[in-house]
Amino acid sequence: MRIGLLTEGGYPYVSGDARLWCDRLVRGLGQHEFDIYAFSRSERQEDGGWTPLPSQVSRVRTAPLWTVEDDGPVHGRRARRRFAEAYGELAVALCTAPEPGSPRSAPGPAGPEADRFGSALCALAELARDTGGLVGSLRSETAVRALERACRGPRALRMARAARVPELLDVAAHIECALRPLSLDWYEDDGLGSVDLCHATTGGAAALAGLLAGYFNGVPLLVTEYGVQLRAHYLQAPDGAPSVRALLASLHRRLAAEVYRRAACITPGNAHARRWQERCGADRSKLRTVYPGMDASRFTDVGESADCADPRTLVWVGRVEPSKDLISLLHAFAEIRKEEPKARLRIVGAAEGADGTVYLGHCRALAAQLFPDEAEGVHDVGDNPVSFEEIGGPEMPDLAEAYAAGAVVVLSSVVEGLPISLVEAMFCGRATVSTDVGAVVEVIGGTGLVVPPRNPRALAEACIALLRDPKRRERLGAAARARALELFTVEQNVAAFHGIYLEVVSHTPVRRVLVDDAGEPLPFGTPAEAHLPGRWTEVRTTAGRPRWASPPGGGTAPVRATGPVKEPVPTAEGAR
Repeated sequence: MRIGLLTEGGYPYVSGDARLWCDRLVRGLGQHEFDIYAFSRSERQEDGGWTPLPSQVSRVRTAPLWTVEDDGPVHGRRARRRFAEAYGELAVALCTAPEPGSPRSAPGPAGPEADRFGSALCALAELARDTGGLVGSLRSETAVRALERACRGPRALRMARAARVPELLDVAAHIECALRPLSLDWYEDDGLGSVDLCHATTGGAAALAGLLAGYFNGVPLLVTEYGVQLRAHYLQAPDGAPSVRALLASLHRRLAAEVYRRAACITPGNAHARRWQERCGADRSKLRTVYPGMDASRFTDVGESADCADPRTLVWVGRVEPSKDLISLLHAFAEIRKEEPKARLRIVGAAEGADGTVYLGHCRALAAQLFPDEAEGVHDVGDNPVSFEEIGGPEMPDLAEAYAAGAVVVLSSVVEGLPISLVEAMFCGRATVSTDVGAVVEVIGGTGLVVPPRNPRALAEACIALLRDPKRRERLGAAARARALELFTVEQNVAAFHGIYLEVVSHTPVRRVLVDDAGEPLPFGTPAEAHLPGRWTEVRTTAGRPRWASPPGGGTAPVRATGPVKEPVPTAEGAR
């Protein structure tokens, strides 16, 4: 099979999201051929280069989302008129409020506005293909005026009605960035038109490129979301005017709904992501939950070691940022120290970005205030029971050693998708205490303790219970490791996608017949037999009879004509 792997901000770049997962998938499916179509998010990411690619990757094409080289071709009068009509319909779909009385619990944006958005998107895609791009038009005065008219319409969103010109310019720029895949030349017969399946490893621009490949060439689309793109937009939406936030939320919501509607299959990474997708309009029959595959081998020594960690030490591992709520963890540890004076807390992780650095400094200051340096004697040097460390130091050379440093691993987040650090702790056979956010309960499945978020007292009580019961810690740790090896390994992830690839392609009509040097059909060049109801699945003779109906000896028995003789239809034409 030839797979078009669509990525955004990750593989094949050295840095980025889902880089390791994509690399393991491509290397694990060595029997297939991969064409990679990647969007980069920054100049720094492009300058970092690519990760080494396996031999089954035959082509890599990239496009930036952070900049544009030029505004593209100048459109004539007819093209400008087509753009104004299509963009006007798109703007009306984005700005229109739901019908009065419609239930808020209705799944996803359905109805005339959704159809209008999809039709306008297709019209813009056709125009971009005919003219060579729409970058300049999407940022033009025509686009801004169309948005202004839609915001002033009788059924416009309440927060969008007060939008001023600077805000509309901001919205138009964001729409151009979101629709940048329309202006690419990836959809020709020698591009995405030549693949058997498009696999978008995230929503957003990558999924939109797969959507266009299906629209222009009939290529089926598989969408994988380990972090739902729409949810990420809601969490990371920048501060700004209410009208801008409302219009951008409408844009991303309708884009997600259109992708889910057109995709042949959708693979959420957990039930939490699955609920988001269903709420945005995804058909349940298209959903297949596939847990992410992680390399368990680097945690084997710790997970199978008989050596016991320090029974009085708690460990937190992750990226230091406000959503991890280390403040609640420090207050919980203050309660733990009242009951277990010898307890220690090791916080292992690095800050990311300016906000993370400020937050780490605040956590260090709070730890120094709550836990002054203590010394056992008057001549001893004081020591703080809370330590802040990073991977790579002499005491913490690698990630496995971080989890091996304590008897209990703690997760105190207030926002999570699928908690990777929790899965790693399970690979290491550690008992865990976690807050009930995101997919935490689904991941641990009863192999750890779960408490409400932002509740230091409940977090402290759960940690104390495990610190005082070593046999319970051992039982939970063994059960956690067994569950992680069953659900979250690379092998199960690759096997799941291998089966899904076959399933999707088997339901897809044949678009072309491929033959090898000897003239024999290649795999997937003919329809899957299980999906040709009412037809013989074996090769017919010239008389139109199956092989088993031929007389003994290979001769041809006389056949009574029952109607006019028709010319045989080639396989490729009969499947259209």
